[in-house]
Amino acid sequence: MQRTIKKIGVLTSGGDAPGMNAAIRSVVRTCAYHNIKCYGIYRGYEGIIDGDFVEMGPRSVKGLINKGGTMLKSARSKTFRTKEGRQLAHDNLIKAGIEALVVIGGDGSFTGSMVFNEEYNFPVMGIPGTIDNDIFGTSHTLGYDTALNTVVEVIDKIRDTASSHNRLFFVEVMGRDAGHIALNVGIGAGAEEILIPEEDLGLERLLESLRRSKQSGKSSSIVVVAEGDKIGKNVFELKDYVEENMTEYEVRVSVLGHMQRGGPPSCFDRVLASRMGVKAVESLLEGKSNYMVGIKNDVMDLTPFDQAVKGKSKINKELLRVSDIMST
Repeated sequence: MQRTIKKIGVLTSGGDAPGMNAAIRSVVRTCAYHNIKCYGIYRGYEGIIDGDFVEMGPRSVKGLINKGGTMLKSARSKTFRTKEGRQLAHDNLIKAGIEALVVIGGDGSFTGSMVFNEEYNFPVMGIPGTIDNDIFGTSHTLGYDTALNTVVEVIDKIRDTASSHNRLFFVEVMGRDAGHIALNVGIGAGAEEILIPEEDLGLERLLESLRRSKQSGKSSSIVVVAEGDKIGKNVFELKDYVEENMTEYEVRVSVLGHMQRGGPPSCFDRVLASRMGVKAVESLLEGKSNYMVGIKNDVMDLTPFDQAVKGKSKINKELLRVSDIMST
């Protein structure tokens, strides 16, 4: 069923990710292509409650495709979690004449969209923006590819220092609930071991792996650790444990933190953001709502919000085997 929509709002919510600006640009220009007005909403759901809207056109998003972060800002909204807050948000959207939303964010953002749609039957379409790549229904989320390239570049530099001083480096990367970043950058950067939430390696097996590396002639090692890894309370506890049991190693820790979120998006993320923005707007015009746009086998697809939120992205088991072989 075609839906007559004259005004669409776009917002970014949750943690920022490279490619969000490119997605905003795509939504705005797709709206212009279809002769629809587009309104940017500042600071996510909080901006809806405050009525912080600005009309955007093709020229207002020029020079945006290569910028990291999000020009529309992002913020947590405790008020939107209440019925009163969502009522105020709905009133403000209706008052501004905004008839549908494109929400760029993660599973928490989509949960808010799902509740809002259920309460008010307000058309919403989601674009997955998170570097963790932990959302069901898409092989890639916005920012994931950029984060991988950023982390590999940093680990390459750390390896120079590790090899110069015969050191063992624990490099902690983002991934509280999923090890996609750690697993891929670990292989890409040639790490000797990769620790992820999905696979409990265990402290003893970690030591055995490091001892094998040492015996094979390796004078330095890189261990990539996802922040959600379960074998230690934190990466510094792992460092202390290895130092106590392998005195021949000088151990260092590097926590990459938020540098993984920043920087210009990769070409892959720019193209993905452009495709997702087009798909989101045109799906709303086709009468669809309460879906997340995703990419599967290089084809744009839609996944219901409830599946995207409740489903779990799976780690690639083949990569685990490749990792074991490459660390020989």
